[in-house]
Amino acid sequence: MTQPPGADPRPLTGEPLSIDLLNTRWIDGDGPHDLLDSLSGLAVWLDSPPVREHLGPDPAPTADRATLDRLLLARRALDALAATAVRHDPATPEDADRLNEVLAHGRIRRTLGPDGTPESVVEVDEPSWRPAWYAAENWLRLAVDRPDRIRPCANDACVLHFHDVSKNGTRRWCSMAGCGNRAKAQRHYARRSGA
Repeated sequence: MTQPPGADPRPLTGEPLSIDLLNTRWIDGDGPHDLLDSLSGLAVWLDSPPVREHLGPDPAPTADRATLDRLLLARRALDALAATAVRHDPATPEDADRLNEVLAHGRIRRTLGPDGTPESVVEVDEPSWRPAWYAAENWLRLAVDRPDRIRPCANDACVLHFHDVSKNGTRRWCSMAGCGNRAKAQRHYARRSGA
């Protein structure tokens, strides 16, 4: 893997892998950004904690064109599924097919280890499928666990998503430091100005 050119520039990190992949696009005061618009951005993403945590001790994926293309395929599938989740609609067959296309390139092989404990090994068709497959598989886990907790930021100008793990499930913003504070400031200004 090539060395990343710097720190991860994204405003929201630390979400589950599938949502972290969705959040490789964001908007700020400088306009829209896409971390996956280059191989150097891919290297930054591959080196991020959610990716390293999910991919485990296997050799790091290569920041090459094949890995990037497969991640973009997974991100398009997740974009469509996130849009239906927001509306609380079931996935369309086309959206499911997109995710299943990624999932078809990997599998979990379960065996019984020599000491009698179950073992699970992820196998992918080619190493370049591994990050995309893990992101797609992570979406399945989130969708089974609490699909209603996969949410977009309540700021209409924000394109980020999050997995609400708050106790009462009322999180609205990608971050209180960013969009949450802006919304509070706008409400405060509106009250003070009588608008």
